[in-house]
Amino acid sequence: MIETLKIKLLEGMHAYNEWECALEIPIDYSLDELHQAILYAVDFDNDHMYEFCIGNSYYSRSAQRIACNEDKVTQETIDSIFPQAKGKKLYYMFDYGDSWLFQISKSRKKRFSEKSDIFYPRVVVESGIKPEQYPDWDE
Repeated sequence: MIETLKIKLLEGMHAYNEWECALEIPIDYSLDELHQAILYAVDFDNDHMYEFCIGNSYYSRSAQRIACNEDKVTQETIDSIFPQAKGKKLYYMFDYGDSWLFQISKSRKKRFSEKSDIFYPRVVVESGIKPEQYPDWDE
C-alpha cells in the first residue's frame, strides 16, 4: 500500500522560502528509507546525521527521538510510526549544523495499491521554492 505524506520545511540555515511537497511512499518503508526519500525530494546530499522526533514540538523535552545510528531507524516503518504520532507531530531533522527541520504528516488522501508502472517513492505535488543545501555564497 502507498501512503501520501505531506513534507513541510519549517526551519533551515538557508530556508528563506516556504517549501512543501506531497510524497507517495510505500507503508512498509523504514524511517531510514523515508530519510532518503526526503533528501531526494529536496535534492540534498546524504552527508549529515539526522533524526526523527515524535512530540508536541520538535524541541519538547518529552519528545521521542529516533537517531540515524539507532536500530529503530531501520525497524520502524511508515505504517508503524504514525499510530505513535497520534495526537502529536512527526518531525525530521537533517544536519544539526544547518538544522533543516521538516514536519511530516499524513495527507487526507486514502492509502492506495501500488501501481506496477510507477516507481515509488515519488513527489506528486510541490509548492514553494526548493531549499538549497549548499548555496553559492559568491553570487
